[in-house]
Amino acid sequence: MPEVILVLQERTGKILRAWNEKEDLKKGDLCLIESDLGGDLARVVDTSRSIANHPKATKDVTKIIRKASEEDKEKFRELRNKEQKAFEFCLERIKALNLPMKLVRVNYFFNEKKGIFYYTADGRVDFRQLVRDLAKELKMRIEMRQIGVRDEAKLLGGLGVCGRTLCCFSFMKSFEPVTIQKAKKQQIVINPTKISGLCGRLMCCLAFEEESKGRMYAEEEKIEED
Repeated sequence: MPEVILVLQERTGKILRAWNEKEDLKKGDLCLIESDLGGDLARVVDTSRSIANHPKATKDVTKIIRKASEEDKEKFRELRNKEQKAFEFCLERIKALNLPMKLVRVNYFFNEKKGIFYYTADGRVDFRQLVRDLAKELKMRIEMRQIGVRDEAKLLGGLGVCGRTLCCFSFMKSFEPVTIQKAKKQQIVINPTKISGLCGRLMCCLAFEEESKGRMYAEEEKIEED
């Protein structure tokens, strides 16, 4: 009978809910899960019944393809090495072509037929020659994907001023607008260095704090009325 378990995605470090239909998996096992890249490696972190019975157990659930074999593990080790070499080659070509862009990450599809090159830039970049050079060297389809600074932080991760892993890297699935008004409503001193994240934008947790404080004030008002 299918069950929902928790897995830790090796590439991103995110905890995901996953359907396990027939594999005999226990905590610590590696498995292959479905992903936008055709497959990713993940480690089982929890198989307890409380996960399957959680109200959100069937929301945003990925699927476990199979328990990872030694061949799968070796395949992903090779992919990581190839991605690193592709990253270094791309950096060399960007410098040689004098392109105004910053390379952030390279991801290969599991079948190695396509590679995605994430980058940031202030404007449009003519990377046609770069794509030709990459395709010739790597023998695969090349996709150049421009991202913002918040997406860069989400891809690379890091530690926030609180000392914990960045929210966008660890659990957030999408970004919400964060404005300076949110900080003012919480009576926070408007110091850019203290309310900005690694990306240079306002910290996402300002939105979390506003929501939690709003509930707290509502509860206090209710108590006073009673």
